[in-house]
Amino acid sequence: MTLAEQFFALDSLLMRNRHYWQCTAFDFDAIPWRDLQDTLNNLTDDQVIALDNDQDKLYQFFSNHINQLDELANLCELPSTAHAKVDYPFWLSNGIKGRKFEQLKDFVSALPNTKQPVLEWCAGKGHLGRMLAFNGASNVHSIELQQSLCEQGQKSVQQQGLVMHFSQANVLKDDITQFFNTDMHAVALHACGGLHQTFMRQASLAKVQQISFSPCCYHLFTANEYLAMSEVAKQSGLNLTHRDLKLALQETVTAPSRLEKVRKTELEWRLGFDALRKSITGEQHYVSVPSVNKAIFSDSFKSFCGWAAEKKTLKIPQDTDYNKYLSIGQARKKITDRVELVRHVFRRAIEVWLVLDRALYLQQQGYQVSVKTFCEKQLTPRNILILANIH
Repeated sequence: MTLAEQFFALDSLLMRNRHYWQCTAFDFDAIPWRDLQDTLNNLTDDQVIALDNDQDKLYQFFSNHINQLDELANLCELPSTAHAKVDYPFWLSNGIKGRKFEQLKDFVSALPNTKQPVLEWCAGKGHLGRMLAFNGASNVHSIELQQSLCEQGQKSVQQQGLVMHFSQANVLKDDITQFFNTDMHAVALHACGGLHQTFMRQASLAKVQQISFSPCCYHLFTANEYLAMSEVAKQSGLNLTHRDLKLALQETVTAPSRLEKVRKTELEWRLGFDALRKSITGEQHYVSVPSVNKAIFSDSFKSFCGWAAEKKTLKIPQDTDYNKYLSIGQARKKITDRVELVRHVFRRAIEVWLVLDRALYLQQQGYQVSVKTFCEKQLTPRNILILANIH
């Protein structure tokens, strides 16, 4: 199956099932799909969590209720890269957290074995670039927005004797054409939205020989209405927004139980406050309140409502029964979790759709392109690697 054929098949399935995923869970006070109400309401909270943490089980559970899920699962199955990991000296991993270092090792070992000069995009302190320099890249040029990270990275490079240098740049605003040339390998690990799209456009414009990157956070630094990159994707009838692009990121490595407990409280309180706000204003649609330091959720629901009301310039009646609205919030969280569970059936499909759009764009520019996974999902669910080369 070609990348275009895979895209068209996935696009068709997403289009037919968009009533299951193209919605906002907070908007509902009850399960919106009549045929799934009993199935979802009969799930315990623990069963919801277990299904949400295992994409394969999620496909299996809903396969009798949603058509063609087997086909969807197959279309989202990507080949993995066959590679042998390199052992690195301890000093190279200094300052890199364990899980991140494992991601980097898998990513580097999945890249084409080339000694070409490397351009490292959105480099941070240059962890990826240092590993490539250690492996024999003739030189590495690392591009990073924050000057402090450039300076820290350059200090490490000098101490470690690696052939590598940094440039500070705002890649969305500055003239970056000077960074790209034909004889190089352009790399990026987990570059966000508009940052990796700019990287792709500039690298392909310069006819860079090798482009290897793992995209992330597809909605960041982009317009709310998604603009397809490839001519193939521009033919799609799907109209994606930031809400839909965020769905692609909702497969996560299981969080520590402490963080899960805070998240549970936060959702219950936000939904409880929303019920209180609706009772005061008469409005029926969900209105979000700003992000806040998680410490507030170790206080009381009443104090949270006071903070949220201030943010929404809302006056709460003195005789408000806070326990009533907290109970409503707790009940609505159960609904929200189950609506999200159905949406999450399609989260990987949205991500693969977005990745294929990028791969097809590079094909249009004359590149040979493959799409693979470079590590296990347990290490990071953002494990897709786009490899492109031109000769």
